Parts: sequence; structure tokens; C-alpha cells
Amino acid sequence: MTDAPAPPRAPRRVRNGRQNRSTQEFRAFARDRLIDSRLTPNTISIIGFALNLAAAVLVTQRLFFCAGLAFIVGSIMDTLDGGYSRMSGKGTLFGAFLDSTLDRVEEGIVLAAVAGYFAARGDDFAAAMCVVAVLGSLMVSYTRARAEALGVECKVGLATRPVRVVVLSIGLVFARGASLGDFQLLAPAIYVLAALTTITVIQRVWHVKRELSAEGAGRSAGDGDVT
Repeated sequence: MTDAPAPPRAPRRVRNGRQNRSTQEFRAFARDRLIDSRLTPNTISIIGFALNLAAAVLVTQRLFFCAGLAFIVGSIMDTLDGGYSRMSGKGTLFGAFLDSTLDRVEEGIVLAAVAGYFAARGDDFAAAMCVVAVLGSLMVSYTRARAEALGVECKVGLATRPVRVVVLSIGLVFARGASLGDFQLLAPAIYVLAALTTITVIQRVWHVKRELSAEGAGRSAGDGDVT
């Protein structure tokens, strides 16, 4: 007795098309359920703030790995609220203001907790660099906001928000090696953060000066053409 021949398999392109279609349908279903839910962008922002606050508390308890995880998840929530606001149409002007404000507070409280840790250890230099990192992070955001108020787009520089999150996350998660070895990366991460934010502020100031000078020169040239 001979076995029946196996049915022919669908071409790879057809299978991939079906998988992509199923993925798109699932995303559309999840998106529609989220939009229909009571979840608001402000709720996501507040959850992100609560997680960052928890990260700061965990730092004070020397639970750096857990603090790193809380900081990472909280920061991811901060990146989701803007996208969800646009996708759902639930965004408000106050929500955008709240999101920006909480972002600044979140960085500050985690770095303040790290500064307290270094101060308790007697590492004054690392604690001072935390202060520089906080000031630098605030100035990176301020220079962009002030430039955009003047009509200049200002997203240049090394230490954008995602970069700062990655650097600090690595420092927290591997503050004590995370059982992978005898090394500590929290202080080096703070030094890198302080340096990058300082450089970024200088980059943005120079960028705005150049853009405004070019705009002024163009305006002057235009005025000179008038007869």
C-alpha cells in the first residue's frame, strides 16, 4: 500500500503574506481596543512617572538591577504616550505639557537618588557629576524648547532623550555587574552622561546661533534687494 502524496506546501512568499496580514489584523484589533478603552495618554505618562519614582526609591535601597528595570519600563512608557496620543486622538495640549514636565522630573529624581548614593559613599566627585548630568539634561531640553519658540528646529546633539535613557539604564542595571562579573558601571555611566549632555548643550547653542545668523543674513540680503 503506497502512502498518499503530501499536499504541496504554499510558496514561502504566500506564507509570509498570510503572516504579515495576520500581524496587521492583530495590530489593528489591539489598536481599536485601546482607542475604545478608557486609557488616556495622561494615564500612560503618570504610570511612567510612578515607575521612575519607584526606580529612585530602589536606588536608595541599593537595589540597582531592579531600579534599572523599573527605569527602563518607565522610560518606555514615556515614549508610548506621545504615539498613543496621536494614534487615538485623545491627546490634549495639557497632556503634551504634562508629558514634557514629567519627563524632566523623572530624570531628575533618578539622578538625585544616584547622587545621594554616591554622597553616602563619600564619592563627592561622582555626586557632583550627577548634578552636572541633571543640569545638562535640563538644559538639553530647554535649549530645544527655547529654539523652537524662536522658530528654529533644534534636534541636533549627541545626548537626546533615548541616548540618555540608554546610558543611565546600563549604569543602573550593571551598577554591580548584574552577576556577570566584578565590575561597576554606575559611576562611568554618570560621567558619560555629564559629558554628553554638556557637549549637546554646546552643540545646540552653536546650531541656533548659526541658524539665526543665516536667517538674519538672508533677511538683510532681501532688504537690500528692495529698490
